[in-house]
Amino acid sequence: MTTRTRIITALAALSLLLVFAFPIWSVTLEAPQYPEGIGMEIWVNTVKGQNPHDLNSINKLNHYIGMKPIEPDAIPELQYMPWIIGALVVLGLAAAASGKRWALYTWVTLFLVTCVAGMVDFWMWNYDYGHDLDPEAVIQVPGMTYQPPLIGSKQMLNITAHSWPALGGIVTFLAAGVSVALAGFEWWRSRSENEVADETSDTAASKPSSSLQQT
Repeated sequence: MTTRTRIITALAALSLLLVFAFPIWSVTLEAPQYPEGIGMEIWVNTVKGQNPHDLNSINKLNHYIGMKPIEPDAIPELQYMPWIIGALVVLGLAAAASGKRWALYTWVTLFLVTCVAGMVDFWMWNYDYGHDLDPEAVIQVPGMTYQPPLIGSKQMLNITAHSWPALGGIVTFLAAGVSVALAGFEWWRSRSENEVADETSDTAASKPSSSLQQT
């Protein structure tokens, strides 16, 4: 790897530490009874309301339509996600320190797999909360489910849900994009170096033959 690639790889890995300081995802609900809106933030190790009482208000709304309460301590992913992010930071720094292309490729692959797995898990979490409803709920609409959108906005009865990456998630996506670009750049450099080496080898191999012909 070039010195520049190694520095940028290290910075991309270190940027993941921002998920410990800022939320990864934000879900906001707009409803007539909450004209100012209420919302929750998903952090690497917990779920919080955007305002002090928002999570409690969301759980009250969920109760009326039969959704399970959102309890951070009951979400197992929040227990091991800090360790996964920490491992990605360490592996990224190790790849930068080694300067080996295979180490960069391995780190980028693990990074992308983690991002995809996280999005799939978030979708499944949303699906479970939106479909596994209490049959004794106060408000029941036949055939109605309440799965929030993965990304974007969605109307559910008189509630509009908005789901978007927060600062921690944006930084993670940017770091993933940068790491893929770095891997692509180093792969291109490797191809170019191999082509030059092959041309040099072919040239060197042809010289003895030319000398013999002249003799």
